[in-house]
Amino acid sequence: MPLPLDPVIEKIIPLLPLRDPATMTPQSARDSLRALADARAAVPPPPVEVVRDIEVQGGAGKLAARLYRNGSGKAPTVIFFHGGGWVAGDLVTHDRQARNLVIETGAVVISVDYRRPPETRFPGAFEDAFAATRDVVARLDEFGGDPSRVGVAGDSAGGNLAATTALACRDAGIKLAGQLLVYPVTDVVGNFADAAENAKFPSRAENAEGYFLSRAVMEWFSGHYLADKADGTDWRVSPLRAKSLAGLAPAVVTTAWFDPLRDEGHAYAKALQAAGVQVAYHSGEGLIHGYFGLGDASDAARAEAQRARADFKVLLERGV
Repeated sequence: MPLPLDPVIEKIIPLLPLRDPATMTPQSARDSLRALADARAAVPPPPVEVVRDIEVQGGAGKLAARLYRNGSGKAPTVIFFHGGGWVAGDLVTHDRQARNLVIETGAVVISVDYRRPPETRFPGAFEDAFAATRDVVARLDEFGGDPSRVGVAGDSAGGNLAATTALACRDAGIKLAGQLLVYPVTDVVGNFADAAENAKFPSRAENAEGYFLSRAVMEWFSGHYLADKADGTDWRVSPLRAKSLAGLAPAVVTTAWFDPLRDEGHAYAKALQAAGVQVAYHSGEGLIHGYFGLGDASDAARAEAQRARADFKVLLERGV
């Protein structure tokens, strides 16, 4: 039997934002995630030696980004994409996640502030993620990086961008040492509103509501990202629909047991394995979507996130 919901997280759920799609607007979603980050300002962030705002090339111009690192020697480099349903989230809301990546993997981490919908709809965020990755790879000497040890990482919608960027890198001949996909969105066909598509992933019904991220909020997010529902079949937003996953970088895939995205994340891990890709999978028993951001409060969340980052560190250290 899977573990029950972590009791610490059970008490936190009522305090979390992004739970009412009937009244949510893009700006309110952004404001609520930023307010959650601001509420933790009294808790010192994990210490990192260098934190510097930079710019990287996006799909249609320069993008704000933030570089994190410890030390000054050659190190792995990770391009990180924040979550927030493509619509919300930014460099501030995911600052602690980026810092933990630096501390636990030893990598230089570059967090990218991609364009968001509804101002820029699909494929804008994907194009920014891939362009930023290409730009960072071209500038590795500037960042102290090692070309044989480059990875991509992201959570939720950022996990979706990391997965699709890894596909684009494979097709462009860019060798990645690894990809860290944290409770990623992998199949947007039907915009989370089509009963037949939803039935393929039982977690969309089992965890439809009550555990922070709801199926209805995912419908709201994907509706804002995709101007046309037909775009859901495009691998650049639904990597599970890619014609081939062969030849992709080794992956660490995490899901959360009490998350509507659980089964599509697990399905992607299995599809990668079936294509011959090395995969380390973490099921996140007892946890909810967003648990990588709850490690300060929940021992279970912190331990599971640390296990995933440790697996990712192995991939980065091994290189290509």
